[in-house]
Amino acid sequence: MKKFVQLVLAPVALILALVATVLPAEAFTYSATVKSARMTAVRDTWGASAKLKIYHTDGTTLCATFTLSATTADSTVSGNVLTIKFTGNSASQTVAAGNTCTATSAKITTSADVDVITSFTVGTSGSDINLNNTSITSGQNVSITAASLTHN
Repeated sequence: MKKFVQLVLAPVALILALVATVLPAEAFTYSATVKSARMTAVRDTWGASAKLKIYHTDGTTLCATFTLSATTADSTVSGNVLTIKFTGNSASQTVAAGNTCTATSAKITTSADVDVITSFTVGTSGSDINLNNTSITSGQNVSITAASLTHN
């Protein structure tokens, strides 16, 4: 009987182990405290004077680079929302575009250009990163009007 139970339960245990390793984190529900802690950890990971980089639809052409606040804690966490602050603890920033492009995605890197968060949505409203305009010409002023990350 013992061998029979082992033969029956072994495949079940294997299936459970496989499901646990491939189930994405989004499938779990986190408490408000855990969401806040995760967002704070993300903020602290990018460090002082991190960069927010805006990219063209091809995902490789860099449109513009913004500098985040030198004080990491200026970017604030409230519940599951991380509001990103820029140089001088400002909620917005304007820079000259480096290339002509259509802005569609963004990422945050450390000051040493190590990726921390990728695949931000970019638009003029309702996106993770909101710009004054997504059709950008090289040398044009590009302004971030709002930038945040929401933990689902």
